[in-house]
Amino acid sequence: MRRSSLPPVACRVSDTLIARGHHGVIVSRPEPAATAAEAARSLGVDVGAITKSLVFLLDDDPVLLLVSGAHQVDLQHTGQRLEGTLTRAPAEMVREVTGQPIGGVAPVGHPTNLPTWVDNALSGHREVWAAGGHPNTLFRTSFRELVRITAGLPIDVD
Repeated sequence: MRRSSLPPVACRVSDTLIARGHHGVIVSRPEPAATAAEAARSLGVDVGAITKSLVFLLDDDPVLLLVSGAHQVDLQHTGQRLEGTLTRAPAEMVREVTGQPIGGVAPVGHPTNLPTWVDNALSGHREVWAAGGHPNTLFRTSFRELVRITAGLPIDVD
């Protein structure tokens, strides 16, 4: 995909990826994938290899959880692991803290660095895919690289 054909928000994600040592290649799809299962089907990969970028409030502070498409976050258990109360962030806060539309939130490229945790389940896949900042964009990486480029900490979320 030529960079000029990417939405501006995806270009910012690509720039951030490159600055952090990733190849920065973002692919664009003609249709957005509304669910992890749809994204997996379109890429021909296991749903567990899809990375969902989810914003939560840990007590009152926004945090980012990068979660396998095969998992749902157990708010109580994950909150205990993070030593606080975990709740879903309101949609307007997600857009504000990430600068990206819901359904396309990337693990990087936000206006501020969010404390980030990465679902250990993603480590079971040689390659993982994450949104590229827009609902029609994705990029490929690995669990190790995802942890590195986000300065994230591995965690069990279920």
